[in-house]
Amino acid sequence: MPKLYVIMVSTRPNRAGFPLAKWTFERAKAHGGFDVELVDLRDVGLPLFDEPNHPRLRQYVHEHTKRWSAKIDAADAFVFVTPEYNHGTPPSLVNALDYLVHEWAYKPVSFVSYGGPAGGTRAVQMVKPMLVALKMMPLHESVMVPLFANSIDADQVFRPSELQETHAKMMLDALAKWIPVLGAFRA
Repeated sequence: MPKLYVIMVSTRPNRAGFPLAKWTFERAKAHGGFDVELVDLRDVGLPLFDEPNHPRLRQYVHEHTKRWSAKIDAADAFVFVTPEYNHGTPPSLVNALDYLVHEWAYKPVSFVSYGGPAGGTRAVQMVKPMLVALKMMPLHESVMVPLFANSIDADQVFRPSELQETHAKMMLDALAKWIPVLGAFRA
């Protein structure tokens, strides 16, 4: 089965969006079309980009980069669960992307974005040109969670709307369709 990583982007100590990452992971597992892993950028622990060579050369010096390279190379698709910081993409996501080049290429990616009234959409739109430059395929199908704190209960469980459930299924179906198409480019 294709490998799908649900990547939790926020690395903040008191981040509030982790229930969305858990929900996305559970939806992806229930979908049945993927081998799913929840990847937390906080646990990955990448420092601010510190490789001496350009990532396109794949001449990694640091162990954290070699581990990140192997992890991303093994994936077939991604869902980034991302907040919006100051109307933009969190630095943790930009940094994680900057570490690699070839490992990201020809893989579909979608988003579960969250935030205030805009639901994290500005963060998604801001990072899409970077994804295209890395030869990734950002999909239209995604899940937006505006005013997300209102959808997280006292037990720290995300309570999605019916529309968010529908969009999650559409997103996962689209990822499943794109994986074999883009896999041909990687072969």
